[in-house]
Amino acid sequence: MTPPFEIGIFTFGELSRTSDGRFADPAVRLEQLLEWARVADQAGLDVFGVGEHHRPDFAVSSPQMVLAAAARETESIRLTSTVTVLSSADPVRLHEEFATLDLLSGGRAEITAGRGAYIESFPLFGQDLQRYDEYFDDRLDLLLAARESSDITWSGTTRAPLADAGVYPRPQQEKLPVWIAVGGTPASAARAGSLGLPMYLAILGAPPRFRGLAALHRESAAAAGLAAPQLGVTSHFHAAETTQAARDAFFPHYAAYFAENMPRAGQLDRDTLDTWADPGGALFAGSPAEITDKILWEHEMLGHTRFLAQVGLGGISQRDTLRSIELLATEVLPEVRKALRPA
Repeated sequence: MTPPFEIGIFTFGELSRTSDGRFADPAVRLEQLLEWARVADQAGLDVFGVGEHHRPDFAVSSPQMVLAAAARETESIRLTSTVTVLSSADPVRLHEEFATLDLLSGGRAEITAGRGAYIESFPLFGQDLQRYDEYFDDRLDLLLAARESSDITWSGTTRAPLADAGVYPRPQQEKLPVWIAVGGTPASAARAGSLGLPMYLAILGAPPRFRGLAALHRESAAAAGLAAPQLGVTSHFHAAETTQAARDAFFPHYAAYFAENMPRAGQLDRDTLDTWADPGGALFAGSPAEITDKILWEHEMLGHTRFLAQVGLGGISQRDTLRSIELLATEVLPEVRKALRPA
C-alpha cells in the first residue's frame, strides 16, 4: 500500500532583532518552538523538525535537545533534525543521542544529515574546512554503521578507528531513519539514492530545476537494486485565510529575514515576494487552497512524498504562526491526501 503523503513543519529557531538592534531572547524563542510542536501534533501534522546553527541569530545549536523536550509534550508527531551538520558531529555520539530521543518519544526520532549551509561549526570544533567533503563522506559511513549494529569495527580518515565498539542505547525503532539533505548537487542526490536513503530538497529557487535531482535520486536507487526511497521537499511558508492576508502579514517579516540572512541579495520588495509566492514560484505564502495547489503541482513534477514548511520566519507573531500551522494541518493536509489517494 502506498503510504500517505506527509506534511510537517520545521524551524532553525531564528531570532529576530528587537527595536534596539539586539537579537530576541532565545529562551522565549525555544518556548515558542515547543508550542509549535504541541499545536502541530494536536492538529494532526506528521513531522516536527529543528535545525542546527552556531550563530547569535539562532536559538538552536543542538536539535536533539530541543526535540527531546518536544518529545515529552507531543504524542504522535515524528521528530527530526533539519538538519544535523554531520561533518562536524561525532556520528557515534549522534546515534546514541537520537536513539535516546527515540526511546523517550516512543519510536518517533529521525536524523536528517547534511553538510550545512553555513560553515561556522568547522572552526568552532577544530576542523579543517579544506576537508569539507571528506568529513561528510567519512562520518556518514560511520553513522550508517552505527545504525546497522550495536557492535562496530570501523576505520576512516577523520577520526580514530573502532574495534568491536558498543554503541548504546539502541533505538525503539529497528533502525533510526536517516535522511540526507541536498541543496542542489547531483553527486549528493546520486549518493543518497545509491545508499537507499531518503532525501530532502530545499526548494529555494525555481522548482522545475530540481526535477533532475529527484529523477537522479530514484535512478541511482534503481541502479543499486533498491526500491525508490522517500523524497521530501522543504520550503519557506506562511498561510492565512486568504492570499492577501497571508502575504500582507508575511511580507515585512520575510523582508527582515531576507535582509538578515541574504544581505548581498539586496532588499526584498513586495512585487518580488508576490512573484515568488505566485503559482510557479518556490515560496508558499497564501491561502490553504493556493498552498494545496502548489504542493500538488510540485508533487506532479518531483514525485515527493513529504512536504516540510519552514514556519515563523522573520519574527512573525506567535498568533499568526500558530494559525498558519493549524491551517496547514486542518485544511491543506486533508485536501492533498484526498487528491493523492490511490484509486
